[in-house]
Amino acid sequence: MTTARTERFVLIAAILASALAFIDQTALDIASPALQADLNMTGTQLLWVSNAYALFLASLLLVGGALGDLYGRKRIFMIGIGLFSGCSILCGLAPSPELLIIGRALQGIGGALMVPGSLAILSSTFPEERRGGAIGIWSAFSTLTTLLGPIVGGWLAQHGLWRAVFFVNLPLGAVAFFLLSRVTGGNERSGGKLDVWGAVTITAALALFTLGTTLIQDAAQQSFALMLIIASVISLIVFIRIEATIE
Repeated sequence: MTTARTERFVLIAAILASALAFIDQTALDIASPALQADLNMTGTQLLWVSNAYALFLASLLLVGGALGDLYGRKRIFMIGIGLFSGCSILCGLAPSPELLIIGRALQGIGGALMVPGSLAILSSTFPEERRGGAIGIWSAFSTLTTLLGPIVGGWLAQHGLWRAVFFVNLPLGAVAFFLLSRVTGGNERSGGKLDVWGAVTITAALALFTLGTTLIQDAAQQSFALMLIIASVISLIVFIRIEATIE
C-alpha cells in the first residue's frame, strides 16, 4: 500500500516529466527562426531539429514501455529523465546544426524511455479509486504545459535566448529525478524476456513510417519516401505475424 507522500511525489514527478517533453517541443517551434539565424541553418537542417526527436521518440516508444515492464518502471523512467535532461545540455550548448540534431535525436531516445513510464508509474502507484483523479490532474497539467510552450518560446526568442528553451529542462528534470529517488518501490518486474524480433520489427515500422512521411514533403525524394512507407507497412505486417505466434 502506498502512502500519500509517495503518491504526491510520483504525481509531481510525472507532471514534470511531461512538461519536459511538451514545453521543449512547442517552445522550440516558436523559437525556430531565432535558432536558424543564430546557427546559420538551412531549411532542411531546421526541419531535422524537430524530426530527429520525433523519429526516435516514435520508433522506440513501445520498446521503452517494454523495458519498463522488464526492468522496473521507475528505473527506466528515471533513466529517461536523466538522458533527456542531460542531452538538453548538449542541445543548449550546440555550436553547430549537426550537434543540435544529434542532441535532439538523443533527447528522442530519452523521451521514449520517459513518456510511457509517466502514465505507467501513475497507474501502478495510485489505487483504483484515486487513479482516475491522478490521471486527470496529470492530463490537465500536460495540456497547460503544451499551451505555455509557445509563450515561453516566443518570449525567449524575442530576447535572443533560444538556448534557454533547453536549459529550462534541467531544473524540471532534477526535481523529478529527486522526487522519484525518494519513492520506495516502483521497480517491480513483470517477468519474462524482451520480445527482440517483435521490438525490432515494430521499431523498424515506426521509424520507416516517420522518416517516410517526413521526406515525402520534399518533391525530389517522394519516390524514396514512398518506398520507406511501403517498407514500414511490410514491417508492421511481419510484427503482427510474430506477435500472433507468441504463446
